[in-house]
Amino acid sequence: MNESYKELLVKKEKGPKELVFRTVCVTCLVFLILLTILTVNTLVFLAAVVLGVLTYFVFQWTDIEYEYLYLDKEITVDKVMAKTRRKRVTVLEVDKLEIMAPQGSYQLDAYKNRQVKTIDVSAGHDIPGQKLYFIYYDGGCRYLLNLDEDFAKTVKSVAPRKVYTD
Repeated sequence: MNESYKELLVKKEKGPKELVFRTVCVTCLVFLILLTILTVNTLVFLAAVVLGVLTYFVFQWTDIEYEYLYLDKEITVDKVMAKTRRKRVTVLEVDKLEIMAPQGSYQLDAYKNRQVKTIDVSAGHDIPGQKLYFIYYDGGCRYLLNLDEDFAKTVKSVAPRKVYTD
């Protein structure tokens, strides 16, 4: 019985949109707090409280990590928000994989023109020590994951004709 266990944690990089949104929220919150102190207005205080709660949730929603777990011929992908909440994104069965290959691999040429739903659960680009892998799954979805060489080799040991590491 081939039971392997691999775990990998990938932090999603904050793009310019997330950074601008965080900056705007914090700047407006500081401005409202100062305005509340200067004017002692209840309405401005309530607006500052509401914006404070909104800023808290913005920071929760923009601090994202993905955890990949390989166990017993399944790749489980979880989304970890702000290191406090976890949500299961998907479970990929290795038997239903069509192909798993790194970005730019010639093995993916036959899949270029497919119109499939793309689910991005990666950092968005290559990370040192990790490559961006495309997984075509069960004819209907394409997943993007950042995997290191050890994780890819573990999956390849179970499905050598479906997984490419070139």
